[in-house]
Amino acid sequence: MSTLLDQPRLAPERIQFLGVSFDCLNQSEVVAQLQARHSNHALRYVVTPNVDHIVRLAAQPALLATYQQAWLCLCDSKPIEVLSKTVGSSLTHVTGSDLTKAIFNNVLVAGDVVTLIVAQDEVANKMAAKYPHLSFNVHVPPFDILNRPDDLQTVVNFIVDHPARFTFVAIGSPQSEIIVSRASDAKAARGTALCVGASLEFITGDRVRAPGWMNRSGIEWMHRVATEPRRLWRRYLFAIPPLAKLYWRELTARLLR
Repeated sequence: MSTLLDQPRLAPERIQFLGVSFDCLNQSEVVAQLQARHSNHALRYVVTPNVDHIVRLAAQPALLATYQQAWLCLCDSKPIEVLSKTVGSSLTHVTGSDLTKAIFNNVLVAGDVVTLIVAQDEVANKMAAKYPHLSFNVHVPPFDILNRPDDLQTVVNFIVDHPARFTFVAIGSPQSEIIVSRASDAKAARGTALCVGASLEFITGDRVRAPGWMNRSGIEWMHRVATEPRRLWRRYLFAIPPLAKLYWRELTARLLR
C-alpha cells in the first residue's frame, strides 16, 4: 500500500495582506487537514503570524521566505483580521494556542510521538504528565539561539533525527520559524511542525489566557500586557506605528488599483 509522503498547500490561492500571504481556512478545516497528517509524511510546517511577526517581516524581509514556504500560514491576530475586512480581504483568525490545544485534545491518539522544542524542562515534564498516553522527544536549546548558529543547527538536527507525528517549537520568533524551515529542507524529516509560542504554557497552566470574550473582541493583547507587562509592553507599544504605516501603504495601493 502506498503512503502519502507529501501534500500540496490546502488553499487554492493565498491572500496577500500587509506583505504576508495567508491561507484562509477556519480552525475546523485546519484540524481536519492535520488529522490526515502522520509521522511518515514528509515534514511540513505551520506558521501563525501575529502583529509582532508582520512588523518584523516588514523590517527584515529576508525572513519572509520562511513564512511563504510554510505548508500553512494562518492569521493569529484578531486586529489583523479586522483590518483585512476593511479592504475586502476577509482573513480568517486561527490562533496558535487554540490550534495546539485542539491537536492535543482531538487529533493525537495513544502511542503517537510528539517532539517538543521548549525553553524549559518544566514545560515538557508537565506536558508529559498531562498526556501520559503520548511519547515525547524533548530538546531544550540554550538562550539567544539566533546568535548561536551551531546550537540552532543542533535543534534542526534533533527534529530531523527524531521523527514525530507533530513537532511543537515553542522558543519564540523568528528562531522557531527559521528552525522548522531549515528542518523541512531535509529529505529525512517527517511529520508536521508548528511554531506555537506560549501555547504549551497555556496548556500546562503556567500562563493564563484571556477570557474568550476578549479574544473574540480582538483585545486579548490587553490581557497579555496586563499579565506580563515587563516583557510585552514595549512589543505592543512600538508595533503600533509600523503597523499603521503598513496598513496605510496597503490601503493606498489598493485604492490606486
